[in-house]
Amino acid sequence: MVKVHEVQERPKRAFLVSIADKEDAGSVARELAGLVNTLGLEIAAQETVTVRGRAPKFGMGTGKAQELADKAVEIEADLFVFDWNPSPSQQRNWETLSGIPAVDRQELIIRIFADRAVTREAELQVRLAELNYSLPRLSHKYIDLSRQRGGRYGNKGAGETRLETDRRQVEQRIHRLEQELEEVRRQRMVRRSRRERQGIPLCALVGYTNAGKSSLMNALTGANLLAEDKLFATLDAASRRYELRKGLTVLLVDTVGFIRRLPHTLIKAFHSTLEEASLADILINVVDASDPDAETFYETTIVVLNELGAGKVPMITVLNKIDRIPSPGTSAGVCFQQGSLDRGSPPEQPEALMRRYPGSIPVSALDRRGLEELTARMEELLTGDGAGFAGGAGFAGVRRFRFPPDRTDLASLLHRSAQVLSETYENDTIVVEARVDEKTGGQLREYVIVSNEK
Repeated sequence: MVKVHEVQERPKRAFLVSIADKEDAGSVARELAGLVNTLGLEIAAQETVTVRGRAPKFGMGTGKAQELADKAVEIEADLFVFDWNPSPSQQRNWETLSGIPAVDRQELIIRIFADRAVTREAELQVRLAELNYSLPRLSHKYIDLSRQRGGRYGNKGAGETRLETDRRQVEQRIHRLEQELEEVRRQRMVRRSRRERQGIPLCALVGYTNAGKSSLMNALTGANLLAEDKLFATLDAASRRYELRKGLTVLLVDTVGFIRRLPHTLIKAFHSTLEEASLADILINVVDASDPDAETFYETTIVVLNELGAGKVPMITVLNKIDRIPSPGTSAGVCFQQGSLDRGSPPEQPEALMRRYPGSIPVSALDRRGLEELTARMEELLTGDGAGFAGGAGFAGVRRFRFPPDRTDLASLLHRSAQVLSETYENDTIVVEARVDEKTGGQLREYVIVSNEK
């Protein structure tokens, strides 16, 4: 009897190349390695080169390019991975010189998104981003960087499909995808309008990728969302109801993580998903306090939020993963690592981070430290005047109303247009406490119970 042995395919070996032209070159190089590890590639070597001038052919001098190509042969690398975005012609020049594919940071991120997409909307968005990226690169040496689900790119694989598709066919497919996405966006708007009519406030968890947003949402709501120590573990926006206190319910939304230099094609494709941040009543900015690059990640998040038009939304900064910060007195000589990836110097203590970010809340989604303080802060923002409620035309806050017994229609109006917290009957009157927007509050202004009224 013949024994069949299963042969496991060797992971692709990547040669990572960064350019030392920025102060945060070390941080960018570590992030590039994290992207490569997320795709399951093996890092054959990683090198940071100093470039005097960006030559048009390779983005660096020809001599240096040849040196790197020779090293790629020596270490048996299967592909180059650059932390900058070479032009399509430069990409082709590198592939001609080395004989192996040349992949940039933008393509890495798109491939990770393709691997993580679950819902139809996410798959359409990723496919649109892929086609927009590949359009000027139809002669690029594509390879299968990750274990894709069968049939995603056609029977012959992603590379052959793209190489055989001319510009006209790609543009036609882009047009069809945009039409399908428009229909999905209309359905999303209908759901959003229904939620706004119910008066349920939206709290969006935002932040840098791998900051622990999904873990925090699981800790708060008891959800079972995928939470992995990887970049872009969450791609599809997930929402869960969360009861802050009796009668006060919010909708928590876990959004896709941000990253430096997020590809424009992805920003455009995922606009309907990312805009949840700009439409939220509260932003919960989750920062990985255990990462030495926490300050850079925080600044990147703020930049992206401003680009999305969410810069003025009330925000709570959460310093997550404080359980991973070594306490004072712990041996400082131990290299702080995440898996096999060197993460640089040890992180700052929570006290120092709180001084850097006044009003921030240190939490641990793992052991639930700080969750009560976070919940209290959310209640404070949502019930205080002027907090900024997007569930209607402005925000009037929590108000108590007294209606005559024959005006049950007014109580019904609150149930339709606001979030009712309590409803009682006192001395032949109907007393309703509700969180209302300015429009509804203005309509019922004459029935508001003032603070000194018995």
